[in-house]
Amino acid sequence: MAQNTPYMARTKSFARRGRTLHASTQRTLEKHADKYVIEVLRDGGYTTIDESYRLDVAGEFGRQAPLIVEIGTGNGEQIVAYAKEHPQVNLLGVEVWAQGIAKGISRAVSQGVDNIRFIEVDAAQALPIMMPQASATEVWTFFPDPWRKARHRKRRLVNDAFALTIANLLADGGVWRLATDWDDYAWQMRDVIEACEYFENLYLGERPDPEDPQPERGGFAPRFEDRVLTRFEERGQMEGRGAHDLVVRRLPREESN
Repeated sequence: MAQNTPYMARTKSFARRGRTLHASTQRTLEKHADKYVIEVLRDGGYTTIDESYRLDVAGEFGRQAPLIVEIGTGNGEQIVAYAKEHPQVNLLGVEVWAQGIAKGISRAVSQGVDNIRFIEVDAAQALPIMMPQASATEVWTFFPDPWRKARHRKRRLVNDAFALTIANLLADGGVWRLATDWDDYAWQMRDVIEACEYFENLYLGERPDPEDPQPERGGFAPRFEDRVLTRFEERGQMEGRGAHDLVVRRLPREESN
């Protein structure tokens, strides 16, 4: 629709990978997409949604349950492992890589997991439109694209505007968990979450890092015990990069307003 075309020119936090699927992956999608993939009203692109679209969370899962949203599911390693161990929660995977969604579905099917739904959208554009306010108990942003070159850092997902999006999505007392294995992105994440008036850093001042431009400042959490070692993190370790975790709590709305 003409009134929504500005979304197509927005600064994106991701680089599109090819959408051509392997034959086996295509078969997986054809067989299981009706169960695992949420179809949305789109606005002229694979990852943009129409401004009128609203997600019926309970309807899509067929039940009312605590909701965890993972932004960037990759191959589905994290979301499937957690869903298998915590069948009492609903997990929504937000991903722009169709091949990754298909791989996540394959994992879910092979492990008998059915409390996951995937949605192929750009989180920065879609979440403010489609998600009900205060609908999630947790949000995960693990190892988003680091956009390493200085001229590209404006494309990083975790910024001041995105923090407000997550603050709106989380219920009071809800938790936003983040992790990255790029040091300067860790400092940026820490700065963003501590600057947002709607969040409390649960590890304020802890785990200072001598490589930090402010080495005594800290603010980093212990590794989330339910965060699995994915192949992406393992590759970073092989290249000499260690991960920083952050955890913030959504302040009660009457306190933060």
